[in-house]
Amino acid sequence: MPAGKFNWICGVDEAGRGPLAGPVFAACVVLDPAYKIEGLADSKKLSEKNRNRLAVAIKTHSMAWAIASASVYEIDQINILQASLLAMKRAVENLSFTPDEVLVDGTHSPHLSLPVRAIIRGDSLVPEISAASILAKTARDAEMLLLHQEFPHYGFDRHKGYPTAGHIMALQQHGASSVHRRSFAPIRKLMIKCPP
Repeated sequence: MPAGKFNWICGVDEAGRGPLAGPVFAACVVLDPAYKIEGLADSKKLSEKNRNRLAVAIKTHSMAWAIASASVYEIDQINILQASLLAMKRAVENLSFTPDEVLVDGTHSPHLSLPVRAIIRGDSLVPEISAASILAKTARDAEMLLLHQEFPHYGFDRHKGYPTAGHIMALQQHGASSVHRRSFAPIRKLMIKCPP
C-alpha cells in the first residue's frame, strides 16, 4: 500500500445494466491526491471523445485502477443486479493495493472485506466514482465494438447493445445471438415467439 497519511478512497461504478446484449462491466479507481484530473464527470454526460481522453488520463495518473466484467451467462444465471455487483467485487479485488474505503455509485454495494458505502448519484458527486464510471463505460464500449465484428447484423457498434428501434428490428429479423441476454424480457419474448 502506498505510504503516507492519506485516506485511500476507491470509487466503483458499473456500465451496461440496461443493454440487451453483452457483458456488464465495472471499474474501480483510486485517484492520486497530488494530481487532479480535470473534467471528471458521470460518463453518461460526456462525449465519447472526452470519455476516451479521460480514460487515458485516469489510467496514467491514478494511484490504482482495475476493470472487470460479468458474462452474459452470469447475467442470465444470477440476474443483472447481482452480476453488476459481482463485476464490482472482481474489480476491487484486482486492485494492486487495498484501499481504506470503497464508495459505490447507487444504492447497492458488493460484499467486500473492507468498508463500503453506496452513494446515490455518486458518479456525479465523487471524483473517484466518476473516474470509475468512465473506465467501465469505455471498456464496455470497446468490448461491444469487438462483438460487432463477430455479430455485424445487430449494429452493436452504434447502440452498444441498448434496445434501440434498430436493434429490436435486427432481433426480429435475425433472432437472438449467443451474446444476447435471454433473461431480459424483450429477448425472452422473442425466444418464445421465434425459438432457435
